[in-house]
Amino acid sequence: MAISMAFNSTNFIYNSRNFIKCMLFRNPSYTLLSSAASIPSPNSVLDLRHNPFRCSNLRTFSSYRSSSSKSSIGAKNLCAIATDPMKGEAKMTVTAEPFIKDGCFMVNGSVVVLTRVPSNVVVYPLNDGSSSSSPSSAAFIGASSSVRSCRHVFGLGVLQECKFTCLFRHKIWWMIPRFGSFGSDIPIETQMLLLEVKEESLDNTSYVLLLPVLEGAFRATLQGTSANELEFCVESGDVNTQTSQVSEAVFVNSGNNPFELINDSIKILERHKGTFAHINHKKKPAHLDWFGWCTWDAFYKDVNVRGIKEGLESFLEGGCPPKFLIIDDGWQDTFNEFQKEGEPFIEGSQFASRLVDLKECSKFMESAVDDTACNDLRDFVKFIKEKYGMKYVYVWHALAGYWGGLSPSSEKLNEYNPKIEYPVQSPGNIGNYRDIAMDSLEKYGVGLIDPKKIYEFYNDLHSYLSRCGVDGVKVDVQNLIETLGAGYGGRVSLTGKYQEALEDSVERNFEGNNLISCMSHNTDSIYSSRKSASARASEDFMPWEPMFQTLHVASVAFNSLLLGEIVVPDWDMFQSHHHTAEFHGAARAVGGCAVYVSDKPGMHNFEILKKLVLPDGSILRAKYAGRPTRDCLFADTVMDGKSLLKIWNLNNYSGIIGVFNCQGAGIWPMRSGPEKNPNSSSLVLSGCVSSQDIDFLREVADESWTGNCAVYAFHTGSLSRLSKEESVQVSIATLECEIFTISPIRVVNETIEFAPIGLIEMYNSGGAIEGLSFTTEPSGCNIRVKARGCGRFGAYSSKKPIYCTVDEERQAFTYDSDNGFLVIKLDGECKNWDINIHY
Repeated sequence: MAISMAFNSTNFIYNSRNFIKCMLFRNPSYTLLSSAASIPSPNSVLDLRHNPFRCSNLRTFSSYRSSSSKSSIGAKNLCAIATDPMKGEAKMTVTAEPFIKDGCFMVNGSVVVLTRVPSNVVVYPLNDGSSSSSPSSAAFIGASSSVRSCRHVFGLGVLQECKFTCLFRHKIWWMIPRFGSFGSDIPIETQMLLLEVKEESLDNTSYVLLLPVLEGAFRATLQGTSANELEFCVESGDVNTQTSQVSEAVFVNSGNNPFELINDSIKILERHKGTFAHINHKKKPAHLDWFGWCTWDAFYKDVNVRGIKEGLESFLEGGCPPKFLIIDDGWQDTFNEFQKEGEPFIEGSQFASRLVDLKECSKFMESAVDDTACNDLRDFVKFIKEKYGMKYVYVWHALAGYWGGLSPSSEKLNEYNPKIEYPVQSPGNIGNYRDIAMDSLEKYGVGLIDPKKIYEFYNDLHSYLSRCGVDGVKVDVQNLIETLGAGYGGRVSLTGKYQEALEDSVERNFEGNNLISCMSHNTDSIYSSRKSASARASEDFMPWEPMFQTLHVASVAFNSLLLGEIVVPDWDMFQSHHHTAEFHGAARAVGGCAVYVSDKPGMHNFEILKKLVLPDGSILRAKYAGRPTRDCLFADTVMDGKSLLKIWNLNNYSGIIGVFNCQGAGIWPMRSGPEKNPNSSSLVLSGCVSSQDIDFLREVADESWTGNCAVYAFHTGSLSRLSKEESVQVSIATLECEIFTISPIRVVNETIEFAPIGLIEMYNSGGAIEGLSFTTEPSGCNIRVKARGCGRFGAYSSKKPIYCTVDEERQAFTYDSDNGFLVIKLDGECKNWDINIHY
């Protein structure tokens, strides 16, 4: 949209954000007129000389830079200044989108997203200074009300029919995806909305992203109505924190590539808001690259030193030693005043337990393992690091100290001024699934740490743990803080204080930014995350819930669309002996995440673990967050009965795609469907995989790549050569999967083409490749591959090599001339190898 504005040479300063907010909301003499009127044509002129603050028929505003010395337009703005030959005055043409015209919200100049947009809705196009060559498609949406309140619901208009995927909180702690075509399909507490828009006249598909974000003390969410309207809700969580207008509550952007769109949008928000950081600007914790063990499903709250020792012994005996350990809930010193010993158990009262000391409970004191005295947590951590080669030990704690906070009656903790507060949930939380933990805490209250003392508390706790040899923390129950903002400036303010104190304390007391955030799927936390770089991406792995296994894998993949731009998504633990272990293990291999299990001592499936874990305890982790392929983005891969879930990622020199059949074994929460027994006959589905499923595969190919790839199927062990137009077929049953390594074929010379596959006995084969180079001489050609690990190394080669060397020693190899499959065995220790292939 082009808007022409004429102005004379008077000293008139434009400062868009302050100017427009003042004009619209703060001065009653400045009025925004009806939205029903049309926006001026590109050649029309708005004369602002007589009343420059009264803009008729215009509800889209562009950014100008102000100058304190003279009337000027900043050089970075997307505008052009020319002379109007009719008036002899300077004229400014501003190009900006999206915009509202005739009551329609439009993007890309002509695509209608919403109709019947209310007159109190305003669009603020955004140029954040990152580009000076083209107009930005990014903008903020705001709205105003005639009354002040701590909570507003603003209508945005009727959503036009299109495919969408949204991420919403079905519980206070967790997001899941929802798919649909109409506004009525969008649940309350939606935190991301991605639309697929078909432009039939142009035979083009574009994507529109709406992200409700934070604005000052308020956070926003999206929701639909039965009339297919789209609304956004803004709330502070504190009756004393009110507003009548917002201008940056919902961010909107559009583009042709959905993954680039989300990535670019988060980076724009990072620069503009300044309250959080993109994952590229955070230090990633070192535990991500090592196999781990969490005590939760192994012991639950009965965790103790002897059980941990037995578990580590059984892993060691099987040849898969964990290198990081999470001592989960059960190690702290807590007290529950509501559950008396000898009395019947009261369901929900377990969440009312409160912390009484920073130090560990008696289970970790005055014990012995292997005749070695372990008088406290410090002794035990030292023992397991020395005996089992443990690199990192994390412990669990809640953001408020414990589920029920701190005990106000504890003399050891009274310096933090804990005060019993009773959570108040947002209507959005209780409008979806109520949670037993929150229901209980509403009844029993939370011993809330004084926000003025929160950094002191974290620093004292973490410095004590650090002195005990602990390397990091898993911090749980984070979204509880959003319910306790009353009297503290609101939920966003209180969450920000807790989040900042937590991150600063972790940085001060632990090396490596060793923090795993958990139960933190609210925008309050997401957009307050400046340093934390790893966070759980779905509800817990629940071994006893057969209907939840497919939901777990699908929800993490879709949640990673948003979360993967801000943190490394944590897929949670799983159990290697579970009947769905391979399904979960393959998902972790493609997820680019930490790999850790919660096996009970002696209950392991080492055949599966050794496809994920190298003998030295390291893993082959992909580069990014695993996300659904583009053809899966708007399909219900759990319940539509026909769609396979494909998750893609990249390694240094290849791509990886995991194909999962999630159909027929689960039903999304808040969705009706036929009850299915996961033990009944499974549903076999077919699909195809091609190099085009990986949007950024060119990133790992060379400049001369023509699109040809070598594709290796893990379970069948087959290797295929495909052009960019070709695909391979796959058929799998419910709760089964296949993993494909897709390696761009490199043209070495006229006769030799080559593509490394990697360690073909590992799920993420290509994760083993760390270097690739070619040399061509008159005497022949040499391909050099740097790889790590051990086992069978595979590659596609158009020609049989003369010989191969591994660390300068000749090594036998096999070669299949039918498909060009070259295999070299890397015997011996797990290490870095120098492989040379001579032609």
